Amino acid sequence: MVQDFSGRPEKDVYYLGIARQIGKRSTCLRKRFGAIIVKDDVILSSGYRGAPRGTPNCNDLRKCLRQMLDVPKGRNFELCRGVHSAVNAIVNASRAGAAVVGSTMYLFGENPDGSLADAKPCKVCRNLIINSGITEVVVPWQGAAKHYLIKNWIKESIRNPTREFKDIE
Repeated sequence: MVQDFSGRPEKDVYYLGIARQIGKRSTCLRKRFGAIIVKDDVILSSGYRGAPRGTPNCNDLRKCLRQMLDVPKGRNFELCRGVHSAVNAIVNASRAGAAVVGSTMYLFGENPDGSLADAKPCKVCRNLIINSGITEVVVPWQGAAKHYLIKNWIKESIRNPTREFKDIE
């Protein structure tokens, strides 16, 4: 029997689906995030939100310090025992000796109820993405894919150095 490939997903959907599956390994109680880094159609690295290797994670402890202290979203990251998926993907690429310069990161996030989370990288992750040499970040957005060009983040930072990162594409 010949297999029908007419339903073949386009690349953004394909890579975001892989990032979503990786995010299911997250150990964060607040959100599940997964990231992959792709260059020349090869997945170089992946990462999910979770505690550093060999350390206790919130999922196993069944508690989140930031949640217990009612810390608002986007604040006091130093209280979190987890490492963001984008950072883990960059670190994992380094551990494997993979050069990420010129690559694309696909980032997918889900809330505990399974709904889509805002997958825009936080300020700390954004800075690491810029320094790593990744050129683009792709996230799901309103049923499609949204592309963030890193060169635009840099231009906006130069143009408005005190402006908080919002939605620069």
